[in-house]
Amino acid sequence: MFALKLSVADSATADAVTDLLLALIEPETTAASSLEVDGQWSVEAYYTEEPDLDLIRGGLERCGLTEGMDGSIGDLDLVQLAPTDWVKKSLEGLPPVRAARFVVHGAHDRAFVRPHEIGIEIEAGLAFGTGHHGTTKGCLLALNEELKRRRPRAVLDMGTGTGVLAIAARRAAPVRALGLDIDPVAIEVATENARKNGVAPHVHLAVESRPESAIARDQGPYDLIFANILAPPLIKLATGLSRLVAPGGAVVLSGLLTWQGRMVEAAWRNRGLRLERRIDLDGWRTLVMRK
Repeated sequence: MFALKLSVADSATADAVTDLLLALIEPETTAASSLEVDGQWSVEAYYTEEPDLDLIRGGLERCGLTEGMDGSIGDLDLVQLAPTDWVKKSLEGLPPVRAARFVVHGAHDRAFVRPHEIGIEIEAGLAFGTGHHGTTKGCLLALNEELKRRRPRAVLDMGTGTGVLAIAARRAAPVRALGLDIDPVAIEVATENARKNGVAPHVHLAVESRPESAIARDQGPYDLIFANILAPPLIKLATGLSRLVAPGGAVVLSGLLTWQGRMVEAAWRNRGLRLERRIDLDGWRTLVMRK
């Protein structure tokens, strides 16, 4: 990657130079922008391959951008940038998330986990659920409280995403966990995450969206069910999922805004479950309901 920087006289020239660089087909500009700092304007452009400076200078001259005001275009300053893993760099901007004794973190923050905490290594990516969202964090807090009360044997994570909740349940207790998701990419991500976290033999993951499916029924009933989806699907799935809950078992419902809580509660109350706890975080609500 190469970065080209040009000093210019004013904002109008900066805009014209930026437009020209973006319009050049050869060499192709991957990105260009203008910037003003302390009254001094500059233009920066980026290239995947080393650009031809003579070609760029010629284009600027033909458009008259090198004339006037003491020469509006300064020297062409080209710098080769060190190779950068931009995905990794962006992940480094996501701090670890603590939810009671659970810590959701990326590979770069393994050392952040304290000896008494349960670390769950999840990389931000194509699937939802890194712990940075109030819905996932609410579910982890609910899991922590449930484990104080009882030790579930079978756990279902409906709409598993990255697999974070199924993985957390297995990391915290000797449970048998099933994670289902409608998205095949999510299941691929969750499978890799289960492997990284050392729970792959105990967490079964599959592409499925129906509580009535054979795989969901065969591994039930469940002492604990997570459904971190959205309010409308939580209402739609209430009948099917409620039939999979073992007597005395809990359902953790999330992915709903606080104002949607009442209607989701009502749907599940009508299926024989009672509200045990509400967790509100960042405008999102997590419901814990028991059969």
